[in-house]
Amino acid sequence: MSVDRPQAYLHGLLKELLALPTETEWVEFKVNNAKPEEIGEYISAMANTAVLCGKSHAYIVWGIDNHTHEIVGTEFDPNQTKKGNEELENWLLRLLNPKVHFYFYEFESENKPVVVLEVKHAPHQPVRFQGQEFLRVGSYKKKLKDFPEKERQLWRSFDQTAFEEQHAVENTTAENVLKLLDYPAYFDLLDLTLPENREGILARLSDDGMTQRSQNGQWNITNLGAILFAKNLGDFKHLKRKSVRVIVYDGSSKIRTLREHEASKGYAFTFESLVELITTLLPSNEVIGRAYRETVPMYPEIAIRELVANALIHQDFTMTGTGPMIEIFKGRMEITNPGKPLVETERFLDSPPKSRNENLASFLRRVGICEERGSGIDKVVLQTELYQLPAPVFETTPEHTRTILFAHKPFAKMDKNERIHACYLHACLKYVNREFLTNSSLRERFRVEDHNYPMISKLIRDSLDAGVIHLCDPKAPPKFKKYVPFWG
Repeated sequence: MSVDRPQAYLHGLLKELLALPTETEWVEFKVNNAKPEEIGEYISAMANTAVLCGKSHAYIVWGIDNHTHEIVGTEFDPNQTKKGNEELENWLLRLLNPKVHFYFYEFESENKPVVVLEVKHAPHQPVRFQGQEFLRVGSYKKKLKDFPEKERQLWRSFDQTAFEEQHAVENTTAENVLKLLDYPAYFDLLDLTLPENREGILARLSDDGMTQRSQNGQWNITNLGAILFAKNLGDFKHLKRKSVRVIVYDGSSKIRTLREHEASKGYAFTFESLVELITTLLPSNEVIGRAYRETVPMYPEIAIRELVANALIHQDFTMTGTGPMIEIFKGRMEITNPGKPLVETERFLDSPPKSRNENLASFLRRVGICEERGSGIDKVVLQTELYQLPAPVFETTPEHTRTILFAHKPFAKMDKNERIHACYLHACLKYVNREFLTNSSLRERFRVEDHNYPMISKLIRDSLDAGVIHLCDPKAPPKFKKYVPFWG
């Protein structure tokens, strides 16, 4: 069952809602009352109340008598309703913050038109409409600020329910779970024997948090199960934009696209083929060793694996309309994910790891897709040094985190800022390995001959002036001076 909601599902859903003895805090019945402002307030209220009630969705149903639950039909048509000259859905989306998933479904029941508005629970903070937060108290819509205890309870609920544990699909059949998820890949990755029957398969998936048995004996697919093992992420409407996109550009700008690929399957299912695709699209680089030359891919595969895995693991899934993206330009590769990092970019190498999606990270570590906790960025920096590349750049935008790998550039062609940044990351790498930056280690990093040590001495002075490193022992002779990052 796709979340596009086939007719059979909608009729079954309506039957369940009508069977409720009264309106609940997460279900509202209406006939024709469809003022845009009121719909916006109800979306806020229903999204917030769904969290308090432990529901993945709340519903407003038009065409139902509130007292008798009789199907009477409605004149409300969401596709024809406008606010000013703006379509209703676009107007609502613009005034909701944070953006929340909601969908209008129109169908007939007993030959009478019915409209169901399905509202997904608030993602990570209370949903506001036109700057105001609402919720349901009993069968009434109220301002959240007037109920401080419920507001505190709501915030506690956000802290308690991780994204991975929330439901991507609810109350579906066992057959449909196995239709939507690539369960053989799960058993292959964990090197487990595939159970002989459907119940055995679902029980094992449930043990790992990929599925859950619902209260009515049906099954729920969790976001963790969907994001890792979906046969097609497009089958889960709120995860469709979380597919990984790989774009190759002609030159150093985005003016002309040469190739674009979208990995629409679950991350665990598609990761290896994704890394292989990226590697084949990259040019080659000639690394000069002490006694030989070796032709290798422009960017080390270990670094690509770690950065792509990081983009998947650390993304903010609550952000709508955006997902992980790998962009390949002439001379650089950019890996971007939604959400700002939970630690400062300057401290990626040494800070204890923090993940928004620990269950996702844990599973990908278990199957060897990413490195052990906290060691990934260290390996990225080490590999760029071994490949004689400029230091990677970690940066943020108001809503995204981006890592940039640069093509090979000799020391003589690096500008001052590039050299200082490389010096800083070298100091960080040494420090986390209980070592120190020295003139000698920095010469080795840049493949600078020993007799050119004054060039490196100048870089160290520039880095000291920039405040990114500091001297361990000011009294040490010049030959024995050691340096650590500014936070060391």
